[in-house]
Amino acid sequence: MALYKHRKEGLGRGTDSEPLFGPSPSETDLFQKQFEDLLLQQEDAEGQNTQRPFLNELLDITSTIQEGVSAIADDSFTRCFKENHPDPWNWNIYLFPVWCMGVLLRYLILFPLRLILLVLGWVLFFLIFLPVHFFIPDSKSKMRKKFERLLIEYMCSVFVASWTGVIKYHGPRPSRGVNKVWVANHTSMIDFLILEQVTPFAVIMQLHGGWVGFVQTRILDCLGCIWFNRTEAKDRAAVAKKLEKHVRDPESNPLLIFPEGTCVNNQYCVMFKKGAFDLGATVCPIAIKYNKIFVDAFWNSKRQSFTMHLMRLMTSWAVVCDVYYLEPQARREGESVIEFAERVQSLICDRINIKRVPWDGYLKYYRPSPKLTEKRQQKFAESILKRLDAPPGRASKSGIPKVPSGRSLGLPPRSPPRDRPANGATPDDPLSKASLAKSNAAFEVGTGPDKDAGTGTGTALDYK
Repeated sequence: MALYKHRKEGLGRGTDSEPLFGPSPSETDLFQKQFEDLLLQQEDAEGQNTQRPFLNELLDITSTIQEGVSAIADDSFTRCFKENHPDPWNWNIYLFPVWCMGVLLRYLILFPLRLILLVLGWVLFFLIFLPVHFFIPDSKSKMRKKFERLLIEYMCSVFVASWTGVIKYHGPRPSRGVNKVWVANHTSMIDFLILEQVTPFAVIMQLHGGWVGFVQTRILDCLGCIWFNRTEAKDRAAVAKKLEKHVRDPESNPLLIFPEGTCVNNQYCVMFKKGAFDLGATVCPIAIKYNKIFVDAFWNSKRQSFTMHLMRLMTSWAVVCDVYYLEPQARREGESVIEFAERVQSLICDRINIKRVPWDGYLKYYRPSPKLTEKRQQKFAESILKRLDAPPGRASKSGIPKVPSGRSLGLPPRSPPRDRPANGATPDDPLSKASLAKSNAAFEVGTGPDKDAGTGTGTALDYK
């Protein structure tokens, strides 16, 4: 619990100087080291429990087993980024031909028509956008801004039409205003296209490469969008200043932020970054819910490019989505930034019935180092040695009592054999007594080969 609390208040939220954006590579290494040290400290704290019997302490490997079992049975983190594949239904002889006909229809008829629509839409867009962009040189001209906004809304509508998008909007449309910021859950980059076709939002987004980067820097830049690079620490400081300036400008387009910082599969909602809620502005939540009846709109950027993601949408029957514009929220008196972010997140999750989880989305880029595995193995071995390697009747440094001399691991004392030994000696013979003493010593815990059991410290773990 202490680990979760620390992550929630510190590592998971980022510092005040970097409230919105992911860490750079050097900061990722530092974060990983802090996270691993915190994990080891948590294990040390759990190992100080002195209320249970020694045998329970020795044999209790519940925490070790629980980690592996929970990762297999109920991994609440990685399931946030898993695609939801549809259940197979073409399993019999009369449904399979219908499925084959559907595949042919989608790939040989619908996809070519949609591709032609998309290409023609781009051609028409550039035929109008380029003259407006170059023949009206004043970038602050209201006429130029109006034309550019209309053209971008048109282009986003062409994209949505290329998937046969069925989008239903609920609630009043966003409008420009001072001290307002819109936040939404994030499933794919198409979230921006769906919202942009009805409202010219300025968005904060990671700068991509390829044709997506061209669209960002050459077309969407006219909306006042803010781009950043996660690998550059200096970018975050500059972007934070642009963000505050944009919110205070009454002529700027509405500002849209995806506070999760990464794409999630629309069944879960990971932790919101606090940057969008620390501007002193009114926060307007937007909840986006996709119906997976035809296609899963989640974009797994680690497995496929955005181009292939668009192709998957264009070869589906349709993209069905509901967009809910919720009531604006202001920070309450005495409410912390983190509490404000969690309250807005809960409103979004409750409206579209998705599960809120307390994970930082950037943890999906975290990979446990081999050193962490070695340290945890060493900690586990040391905890066993501390329980075994102490004088009988005394407590170890960890405060856990030791088993008294002459006792096995919680088992009753070893009784001498009643049958006559094979060598013919009787129980009263010195040879028999010596053999019995030697045998008992081999089963004792916390004692060694010394005659004085109180000073013996050898254990089975000491011998190699």
